[in-house]
Amino acid sequence: MDQPLPPRKEKASSGQPRNPKRRSRWLRPGRILLMSAGVIIVTLGIYAGFLYMKTMQALGNISDPAPSSASEPVGSVLTPSAVPVPSPVVQPTNPAERPLGMLILGLDNRKQTGSMNTDVMMAAVLEPDGKTVTVVSIPRDSDLNVPGFAKQKANSFYARYYTEAVKEFGWKSDEARRYASNKMESLLSDFFGIPFTYTAVLDFQGFIDVVDELGGISVYVDQDMRWWDTADGTDIDLKKGQQVLDGEDALGFVRYRHSKNGETRESSDFERNDRQDRVLRALIDKLKSFQSLTKLGGLLDAVGDNVRTDIPQDVLTDLIKHYFGVDRDHVRFIALTGEWISPVVVLDSAKLEEARTALREAMQTESDREEGLMLQHEPAGPLPSDGSERS
Repeated sequence: MDQPLPPRKEKASSGQPRNPKRRSRWLRPGRILLMSAGVIIVTLGIYAGFLYMKTMQALGNISDPAPSSASEPVGSVLTPSAVPVPSPVVQPTNPAERPLGMLILGLDNRKQTGSMNTDVMMAAVLEPDGKTVTVVSIPRDSDLNVPGFAKQKANSFYARYYTEAVKEFGWKSDEARRYASNKMESLLSDFFGIPFTYTAVLDFQGFIDVVDELGGISVYVDQDMRWWDTADGTDIDLKKGQQVLDGEDALGFVRYRHSKNGETRESSDFERNDRQDRVLRALIDKLKSFQSLTKLGGLLDAVGDNVRTDIPQDVLTDLIKHYFGVDRDHVRFIALTGEWISPVVVLDSAKLEEARTALREAMQTESDREEGLMLQHEPAGPLPSDGSERS
């Protein structure tokens, strides 16, 4: 016969876990730290993905979109046969291998004024060998003596080209901007005697936003400054001395020229150029030390929303990889000077020649110098003051 099974033992009803030692293992400090590290890693991974998306979005906004043939207007700078445009500059295969000439324009496109003047104008050459940058600042009121134009200030050309593209050719903003940038590259290539391949345009709001996202910049304000204009909202009120400026004050610092009611001393275009130099160096320092991941997204937004270039995205990516974090000591700044002869500034010929020579030398690689090669692009130079043709 089958033997009956023994009766089951009653379970403990004390409410205590079956194996308290097993649960205590999960409460050990080492495991808590491991779990915390895992959460941090996952969070950082998610944020890294977010920043990558932000970066790609910003680069997409900044870089030159390649329009399809269907969206390309007839006679645009992409089809130069219909409209006379500057001959294209041969683009370097890799900007990290050969020097690159580019223009940096600060655009006054405030809605209150309806202006598109480029109140900041810089011509730069980026040298990959030593990661150095040569920057020439052009006074906004300079007379460039452009053939076919009456005397006009340098800061008016971009707006003129843009308006020409919109009104005469009927192009949209992207096409008009590309046309204006292309014409500026041709104009200043002739003026300085080197090829400028690309143009970066930064509007006033973009400058303000970038400085604010960086937490301000530390500069020496060389004099008291007081100016306001209710028409465009300008309100400059700065005191002399070393200080940290936010975006609005930094913009006022580089723009200040006139005094309101004689409260402070007025300043010249040349003093403005000196301030641009100081602000540029301060921005380089701040970008080099910018390590806050929590603010990086905002900085990318500020750049992506307010900077436009005619640089293809792959080239722009290479430029950022190679030159981001460049040391301020590797930036050579040359400010053109001259004399105000109404209604323009007549540039000093010796300073202009110094700038041309510096840019031409910067465009040469080490191998070019060793082989004694020189650029074949000769500068046009200023026209004679009497308006006669060049010999």
